[in-house]
Amino acid sequence: MFTGLIQGQGRVVETRRKRGGMSFLVELPAGFSPPKGASIAVNGVCLTVEEVERARARVFVVDETLKRSALTSLRVGDMVNLEQALAVGERLGGHIVQGHSDTVGKIEANYSRGDARIVKISFPSEYRAYIVPNGSVAVDGVSLSVKDVSSDSFTVSLIPETLQRTTLATFTPGRRVNLEFDIIAKYVESVKKYGG
Repeated sequence: MFTGLIQGQGRVVETRRKRGGMSFLVELPAGFSPPKGASIAVNGVCLTVEEVERARARVFVVDETLKRSALTSLRVGDMVNLEQALAVGERLGGHIVQGHSDTVGKIEANYSRGDARIVKISFPSEYRAYIVPNGSVAVDGVSLSVKDVSSDSFTVSLIPETLQRTTLATFTPGRRVNLEFDIIAKYVESVKKYGG
């Protein structure tokens, strides 16, 4: 489990297609040192560290995860948001993030409003029930509060601290992003549909 509070940015230094998925080698930021076998969120997707060597971690992404995420868009040199799994007893500062990308969204607009940036993101309309104004959503692993919602898009307001600590400042229209909707909203919708 994660919180959506990004602990650092890494750089993709290698991508390799392998049977059943893709392997990524990520250069880690200072102070970010997960052991082999640990779970880390890479742009919000929970992955297992297969190797760690000289401040670099190798992770493998299975085809099913590639289908549900924007990780296939990653290229050598791209920066990614990183978070280590939450330890029992730590403060939950963002919201409950599982690291399971529900779908891929697309950046529609990104513009300044005072010191903040407003980002509009479109998403498949079948996920509309899981998102509400002032609710939580994880965008490329970053815990954000939803500002406005329509049938197939929502906006978020990014404060300077978020822009400094994450890759979100670089988002341009057309970019694909991982979206994970609030687990509580998903359970509520499931109970409504199928009963408790």
